[in-house]
Order: sequence, then structure tokens, then C-alpha cells
Amino acid sequence: MDQNTAAQISEASLELLMDPGVRIEHDGLIAKLLDAGARLGHDAQVVRFPPELVKDCLARTPSEVFLADRDGSGKMLSVTNETQNWTNPGMYIFRDGVHRTFTSKDLADVSRLVDQVPNIDGMFGMALSDVPTNAQDVIGLRTMAENTSKHIRVLSFTAEGADVLCRMKDVVGDYSWFSVGFTAHGPLRWTYLALEIFARTAGKGLLTTINGEPMAGASGPTTLAGSAAVGNAEILAGLVINQLLEPGRPCIYNLGLAHIFDMKTSIAVTGAPENHLFADISAAMGRYYNIPSCSWVSTESMSMDSQTGMEKSIGYFTHLQSGVSLIWGAGQLESELTISPAQILIDSEAISYARRYLRGVTVNAETLAVDVTRSVGIAGHFLGEPHTMKHFRSEFFQPSLLFRKNRDNWDKRGSKLLAQVAEEKAEALMANDVPAKLTAEQQAELRKIENDYLATL
Repeated sequence: MDQNTAAQISEASLELLMDPGVRIEHDGLIAKLLDAGARLGHDAQVVRFPPELVKDCLARTPSEVFLADRDGSGKMLSVTNETQNWTNPGMYIFRDGVHRTFTSKDLADVSRLVDQVPNIDGMFGMALSDVPTNAQDVIGLRTMAENTSKHIRVLSFTAEGADVLCRMKDVVGDYSWFSVGFTAHGPLRWTYLALEIFARTAGKGLLTTINGEPMAGASGPTTLAGSAAVGNAEILAGLVINQLLEPGRPCIYNLGLAHIFDMKTSIAVTGAPENHLFADISAAMGRYYNIPSCSWVSTESMSMDSQTGMEKSIGYFTHLQSGVSLIWGAGQLESELTISPAQILIDSEAISYARRYLRGVTVNAETLAVDVTRSVGIAGHFLGEPHTMKHFRSEFFQPSLLFRKNRDNWDKRGSKLLAQVAEEKAEALMANDVPAKLTAEQQAELRKIENDYLATL
């Protein structure tokens, strides 16, 4: 999508922000908005956002955000840097051929897996079936922190839990080694829980993802452009609120969660070509506002089958090609409800595959290799040439899972399909001991904060 089209969507969103406005289900934040120049709408808790207020808050939003690892290292996220990839949130796990609810032990195992897998830059929290609902975010953060050094995106379940998360942040370091986020429940509505979590986590430098999630045909117009305008308006309202709460707060713009409503099945579809177009819009709007953007790669399939392979491979290719800053979805199955350890490995392979294609062909004197070809001569071969040894690892995609031998080799290893190979490798990696991610003092303090919180429930 070009910037002229992005400008059209932006202008439509600004019109919606003024008329009818956005419902803000938080009286304290309504007062803050009115003090900043917003206006009351016609209905209760509806606020109109003047264009000048939106533009002022966009100017405060950083164009780069740092996704810190546990030790304070990490990667910068922007509209120009290499796309980063996270796992997905959800409620279930598909592991070793069994679909079941997700537990805290699964979270520890998957976190260890993510710690060892290339291309996956962050671990997403999950709903945990074996712990109190109000403590899933707190226990989840501590569990992930103990088992992976990569950036953590927590799921927030309560406002009180958000307070505890902020206390846990300071135990490890004064940087955003984990991040938060929430989704507008549209059309054009921010709930009290989302807004209270934004408020309670503000002022601490915590990165937040602001999600618009229109469902074209249900909570947004059927046309993709119309739904994009609605979702963009929701995100802009969330950005204004976050910048008023904490000027300069690092934010990620996420319209890539948008999806479509299947009129035949009444299912919210996440793996369709339209979803990839929403990712392209998210990337374009991020560039237009100069804010890091986000999307997700998903599938409606229940297992690691051909449908998953088709929807997710095309998804990673198109999302990376669009230049979106951050992609959720490694391991994702069943419309984001389920995560599969084996699929995490397959998705990492798909990311490498897509990145190699998108890197293209380098043409210069070294790669044209005219002198090398003259040296080899007619009917010769290049296997023993230093030029070959110098370039084959970087020039050729090197798979870690895909099968590239003959049928005899395939038969000897049990005629296993890709999903079986990935399943076995994932289980082996999850069984590995990984280096400690926290000091003994940090681990003890996080557990103390967790136990103190549990005692209040």
C-alpha cells in the first residue's frame, strides 16, 4: 500500500474520531482527555478526538522502540529495521498429537524451546488452566522469565495484576524486558480494563502494543478499507491516551490483528488472504505515522497439516514482504486459540525460507564470477573452487527441518512427515537444560512477589 492510500485511511479515521468519537469507559481518563482538548460526544462516555490532539500525540510517540532481552540486550524495532517475530497467545496446546488446555509446565517448556530457536525474538504469555485466573499474568511472567532470555509479552488479566507486573519489572532491570498491550473492543470502544491497565503500567517506560481488531462484516464494515479506518481510529485513540499518560511512551501500532467474519460459518477468519492485506495496511500505516507496526500470521487449521503449511507460509512471505515491524504467530494454530511446539520450529523454517527469497540476488563482479567460470572452463565443475566454499552457505538457503535427501534415506528414517520430525525435535529441545536466565536473588524476589500476591486472592 502506498502512502497516498494510507493518508486516505488516516483522514477517514480522523473523521470518525470527531464524529461519532470513541467510547472511553474510564471516567478518570475522560477527564484527562478533556483537559487535553478532547470534547464530549453525544452519548455517555463518548469522547471526540480533535485532529490537532491526535497529531500532537503522534508526534510524541517514538519512532523506534527497544525490545529488551533479560540482560538488557535486544533489538531495535522500527519501520525500517528487520522484522521481528513472536509466538502467539492462546488457551490450548497441541503437543505430541494431543490437544488440551495449556498449563504452567507447558509455558516453562515452550519458553525453553523458544530460547533455543532462531528467528523467534519473543515469547507471548498464555492462559494457564492450572493457576488462579487472577494470577495468570503474574505467574506467567515469572515462569517465562525463568526459562527464556528473550523478550516477553505478557497477557494482562486484571488491573491489580498489572501493578504486580510493574513491581516485578524492577527486580530484573530498569528497561522494558517485557511489554504489555491491549485490544480495543470495537467498533470504536475502549473498555475499562484495557484503559486501567494502560494507566497502571504508565510512567515506567514499559513498551505497549495498541491493537485495533475490527472484524470485517461484524465489528467493522465488510470492505477492508472501511474496517481499516475503524481499526485505525481505535488505535489512534489508544495512542493519544497512552501519550497523555506517559509522554514519549514506546508504542507498537497493531492493525494486523484485524480479520474477517466468514458469512457461511460465522467464524472469525485469521488465515485468509484478507488477513495478509490487513497486515500490509498495518505496515503502511506504521510507515505513515513513523511508528513500529505489528501483524499476526495465523491459520484456522487444527494441526500441522497442508492447510497450515499453505496459510502460514504465504502469511510469513506476505507479511515480511509488506515490511511490518513485528509478527505474532510462531506456533499458532486454530485461529490463535492453540500453540504447537512443533509448529514453532516449522514457522521458524518458513521465516528463514521467506527471508532468503526476499533478500533477492546480489549482482556485482564477485557474484557474477566471470573469472571463476573462465578458470573452470567448458565442461568443468565448481565443487572444488574457493569461490564455492566462500559463498554457498550465504547464497543457499540452509534448512534445518525440510527433507533434502533421496527416498532411501527417507524410508530408513521411518518415512516421517515434516510434522513428525518437528514434533520429535521440539520435544528434545524442551527437555534440554538451558542456562539460568535470572540470578538466584532475582528468582527469589520474583517468587516472593508472586506468593505475596497469591496470598491476597
